[in-house]
Amino acid sequence: MKFGTLYAYWVSNWGADYCEMARKAKKAGFDVIEIGGGDLVNMSDAQLAELRTVTKELGLEISANLGPPRDKDVSSADPAIREAGVQFLVDIMHQMVKIDCNTLIGALYNCWPYDFKDLDKDALWDRAVKGMQEVGDEADRLGITICLEILNRFETILLTDCEEGIRFCKDVGRNSVKLLLDTFHMNIEEDDLPGAIRKAGNLLAHVHVGEGNRKLPGMGHLPWAEIGQALRDIGYDKMVVMEPFMKSGGTVGSDIKVWRDLSGGADEAGMDKMIADSLVFLKKQFVGA
Repeated sequence: MKFGTLYAYWVSNWGADYCEMARKAKKAGFDVIEIGGGDLVNMSDAQLAELRTVTKELGLEISANLGPPRDKDVSSADPAIREAGVQFLVDIMHQMVKIDCNTLIGALYNCWPYDFKDLDKDALWDRAVKGMQEVGDEADRLGITICLEILNRFETILLTDCEEGIRFCKDVGRNSVKLLLDTFHMNIEEDDLPGAIRKAGNLLAHVHVGEGNRKLPGMGHLPWAEIGQALRDIGYDKMVVMEPFMKSGGTVGSDIKVWRDLSGGADEAGMDKMIADSLVFLKKQFVGA
């Protein structure tokens, strides 16, 4: 397994200096830095080249995380929005190639945060499947894996548990389109977290980890040893990326609904130490390191 973290652990607003975030991730002991996929389309070739150079020098891999905006929703009833959504994801993938990033993850089948104005799930599902088929065709061509994140009922109407994710991937029917399971969302929706991992099997291509309240692994109640055993049982050897949100404030705190400080008042050095300690804990639970 390759261990990583989402850059947003260190910032209050979406977007960042990803070269700086990569250096912080490396210092904490990670193998992967997960960046904001939507930012790639606004980065120049020079900026992309710098990011590629820095991550190569650090020995880090990159994954790209995205919650599509409402005007780029592949499940929308508006054909123009659906077309814009597909093109947006395709454009991101073409930028990903320039930084040797081959993993695009998130609730790509919908917009995020979802506003729950359209509750016709069957129609949303059918449109989302068609959109992801188009995206999947290009991902197949580029050698990129699309990892669709299963969210909880408060963030999406479409894919809210592993079974729905499996059915959706089968409906899409593209080799590049796989699943992402996130322990925070699983804690809300799944009856059995390790069982869901085993059910996903070889469709599981990305894992997000965090406690049930968004804290770092090891700071809550989730059964990490059992989760690690389930990943080993299915032979999982891909990315395990922390997605903790510890600070309130800014667009990150607002969108994630973090309304109080979960860090115990930690300063930057304290935040760095907590995530490094969490990585040591997680590796011990998952691979015995």
